[in-house]
Amino acid sequence: MTEFVSVHIGDADPRIATLLLSRPPTNALTRQVCREITEAAADLGRRDDLTAVIVFGGHEIFCAGEDMPERETLNPAEAEVAARVCREAVDAVAAVPKPTVAAITGYALGAGMTLALAADWRISGDNAKFGATQILAGRAPAGEETSRLAGAIGASRAKDLVFSGRFVDAREAREAGLVDELVAPDAVYDAALAWARRFVDYPPEVLAAAKAAFDGRR
Repeated sequence: MTEFVSVHIGDADPRIATLLLSRPPTNALTRQVCREITEAAADLGRRDDLTAVIVFGGHEIFCAGEDMPERETLNPAEAEVAARVCREAVDAVAAVPKPTVAAITGYALGAGMTLALAADWRISGDNAKFGATQILAGRAPAGEETSRLAGAIGASRAKDLVFSGRFVDAREAREAGLVDELVAPDAVYDAALAWARRFVDYPPEVLAAAKAAFDGRR
């Protein structure tokens, strides 16, 4: 039984699933949330009846990153575990052997932006904000986080965001390549669903092989 992460199979198209984060008000990532993401992503990856997956934080906010009040209570050993389970959650989403689309509303910050980058594509509301905000909390992002960001927008732009911690509006994110499509805020999920529907007529095993080819997997 999960508390903050759930999987929903579409009524309109049962071949598309939604991995939904639901931890109001900001979907901040605690150790429990990260473990639930890992479990849900692994379950989705094993399902042969699904062709595509949408990662969604609801209509208000995608994910504001790590839960800093929780993080501040952790001793060094616990903080190391928290960093590991967060990394495992992102890796689990990236490893789903199906096309994945992040539907981004509100904010995608810090580890939340990295989670969005784990999807194959990102559809964003035109009022959303993005940021590699770890430095604002006196921390550097992990190597995997910077690698995903640099892979999406290039090393120079990634360093600008990481070193400054500044927020990026949706238009700049689109121009940089961080986002693939901008839509009105209330149309984000429907746009992600339309994106995912482009793949439902292809054999899941072929899509999985095609996705694995980009990661060098066999």
